Amino acid sequence: MTDDIETKLSAAKTRLILDRPFLGALVLRLPMKASKPQRCKTIGTDVRALYYNPQYIAGLSLDQTQFVLAHEALHCALSHFARRQHRVKHRWDIACDLAINPLLIKDGLKPPPGVLLKSGFEGMMAEEIYPYIDDDMEEETHDEHFYDQETPSGGSAGAQPQEGEQPPSGGGAGSDEASSDSGDSPQPLSQIEQEQLAVQWRQRLAGAAQQAMQAGKLGAAMARLVEHLLQPQLPWRMLLARYMSAVARDDYSYQRPSRREGEALLPTLKSTQIDVIVLLDTSGSINDAELREFVSEIDAIKGQMRARLTLHACDARLCENGPWVFEPWEEFRLPGDLYGRGGTRFTPAFEWLQEEARKPDLLVYFTDAQGEFPPVEPDFPVLWLVKGRGQVPWGQRIQLN
Repeated sequence: MTDDIETKLSAAKTRLILDRPFLGALVLRLPMKASKPQRCKTIGTDVRALYYNPQYIAGLSLDQTQFVLAHEALHCALSHFARRQHRVKHRWDIACDLAINPLLIKDGLKPPPGVLLKSGFEGMMAEEIYPYIDDDMEEETHDEHFYDQETPSGGSAGAQPQEGEQPPSGGGAGSDEASSDSGDSPQPLSQIEQEQLAVQWRQRLAGAAQQAMQAGKLGAAMARLVEHLLQPQLPWRMLLARYMSAVARDDYSYQRPSRREGEALLPTLKSTQIDVIVLLDTSGSINDAELREFVSEIDAIKGQMRARLTLHACDARLCENGPWVFEPWEEFRLPGDLYGRGGTRFTPAFEWLQEEARKPDLLVYFTDAQGEFPPVEPDFPVLWLVKGRGQVPWGQRIQLN
């Protein structure tokens, strides 16, 4: 039976390499280890290796075996082990599976029984799916996420080997060989391992995508996912602060002083009040807590510069209670009479500015970028702070999540 299982696993990997080189290259990075049923009921990963129950693999078809191997590899490549942060483990595990499984099905792979699938989550990241998962949800993932267990008392995870080295438990990072359970078992990740493996898998993700693109075998959905994950991951607050500081009119003047101040030309810092428009998408895709957090962040940044802020809100049309104006010395806060929750259109906000003949130094738009954009880019800088994966036709885009 062992020989049959190893043959099936090898055949599944070969099929993936030939038909789906992106997924195949990622699967090859995980050495495979047979595990006892009491330790691994189905299949799972601790990010260092892939563990499987031979009886479970025996009950799968070759197509289903490809699916479960690719599923584990994507958990690693998408750094699900490093992205949970404060989230509840059970809900996070479900969200991760609901993010991966539609991708694999869209890529033509056939899932085995017991795989989590729910309509409406296609194309969403685990962070976007997580809020929709109930705390008391009784469904379980079909696989086991060993990388996120509680560390046993007195134990510690071993050091992560560098690329190309052999881990203590046997099998290199790129090993193709399946080994029997020889007493070693999956272990949770230490913080150092988590950081090292996140960098390694990011590199592997980029390399696998490049190989697949060269072969002309990287699907559109996978390509969009890779592009999104490989974007610079600087915190949005830092990027927002940098951009707003860049437009502040603080500069040095070398204007000749009056005769009473002497003849020396010394640099003098001159500050001019800047005009910033802040627009909130109140169509319902962004909740009140996120709006308050965004406004609070703008208020903190405003304290570093002389900025007069004009706040307005828009869903399918502008909020009739706006705009709200905040002078540099006033606290920037969310108005109590703000309303929305309709459709999404960005055109009304820019039409309003055109009618008012306003040309701000900067416009910041907080949105999910799912709506109608004006066909022509305005002649002032626009900064889109985007929740989700929506794209913008012009302006500077900053990823929120």
